[in-house]
Amino acid sequence: MTYPELNEARAGWRWQPSSDCLSGRVILVTGAGDGIGLAAAKTFALHGAHVVLLGRTRSKLEAVFDWIEAHTDTQSVIVPMDLEEMNDDSADALYNAVSDTYGRLDGILHNASLLGPKVPIAHYPTREWQRVMMVNSTAPFILTKSLLPLLDAQAQATVVFTASGVARKGRAYWGAYAVSKFAQEGLMETLADELAQTSNIITASINPGGTRTSMRAAAYPAENPETVPLPEAHMDLYLYLFAQAPKALHGQPINARDWTGPSD
Repeated sequence: MTYPELNEARAGWRWQPSSDCLSGRVILVTGAGDGIGLAAAKTFALHGAHVVLLGRTRSKLEAVFDWIEAHTDTQSVIVPMDLEEMNDDSADALYNAVSDTYGRLDGILHNASLLGPKVPIAHYPTREWQRVMMVNSTAPFILTKSLLPLLDAQAQATVVFTASGVARKGRAYWGAYAVSKFAQEGLMETLADELAQTSNIITASINPGGTRTSMRAAAYPAENPETVPLPEAHMDLYLYLFAQAPKALHGQPINARDWTGPSD
């Protein structure tokens, strides 16, 4: 397997999945062109999933698509889409495309995010606030709402939101990013409560903690990236949630660094 970062990370995984644990499943990954989304897309495909690669930059998505084509037998598709422009019509078009292509959807990883400026609320540009809130919280709502019927048709489906430490406790100068992540946590918990007695969909959020991504570098420009783990370090948790998440994790905010592996 030509994925040295994953090979190296696997030794430290707390759950050792089978190579086909996602065989035949269809998973939508937003922000699939970079960072955690890219790692998840490649990892899911290597474990048998057909991945719907959604992101803003076509060239990045094409690079991930080409890698998956070269290294797996799965059938991925790319969906170039700016979540800032997401609306009911574009979400419904995605529903139809996924339904026509695969006839099913087994999971969504809401990973795409904007950082926005790190400035005091008193000086935060309103337009930037609106952009961050749209991409980080409103677009996941629209996408989830539209795609729920496809997810609900499966015996088990999973919706995972990528959280942040600043979504669990607000922090000065994190502005719209922190507020949007609080909103995303609220969306996850509200959805979980609504689905608890009526659906086989499992929904949860993952706070990956400090992770070596371009967003992390933008947020902490003086930090040595070698001091934080690569996204692949926590892919066992992501695989577990999409392969066999138990009801006990439904509606749970999970800290990736604290997770010790399956308890069942």
